[in-house]
Amino acid sequence: MQKNILTEDIFKRLANGQTVLPDDHQIGRLREESYASMKLLVRMNNSSDPDEIRGILSEIVNKKLEDVAVFPPLYINYGKNINIGKNVFINFDCTFLALGGITIEDDVLIGPKVNLITESHPLHPEHRKGLTGNSIIIKQNAWIGAGATILPGVTIGRNAVVAAGAVVNKDVPDHAIVAGVPAKIIKTI
Repeated sequence: MQKNILTEDIFKRLANGQTVLPDDHQIGRLREESYASMKLLVRMNNSSDPDEIRGILSEIVNKKLEDVAVFPPLYINYGKNINIGKNVFINFDCTFLALGGITIEDDVLIGPKVNLITESHPLHPEHRKGLTGNSIIIKQNAWIGAGATILPGVTIGRNAVVAAGAVVNKDVPDHAIVAGVPAKIIKTI
């Protein structure tokens, strides 16, 4: 069993919530993929053509995107674990750390300077340089306000609103509005 875990693709292990330590034999692939994404992001972030931006983002996430609008810059470390639905808007200066996987369903609005962080480090000092992944899901028609941070393992419910500047460390139910640090439900719509 241990042998199978070590031979499984590092990106699959991170997407499955496993911890990857710095001495992992596949660790170099993380940097290689990040630099490949950065190369594409440089082109995308210097474009003002909506079709070109969507095309390059499609290349980064390795899927053809439809009706997705992005105002660059956008920062992504690994796009192949990102799924973006239709009619999604991503505003300026967002960061998606996506080794744990990010799903953005249809009709989602993402404000400027939003951080979607699917990665973390173990708390124990001896393993702190390790990396763990835990997915983020943003369900249909959710709105993520400016400067909000969504932490690993969080699901934002359908039609939910995350207020500007909120730090979300727990799931947000459908139709809820959350605000604060840490985010708490302030209203239901």
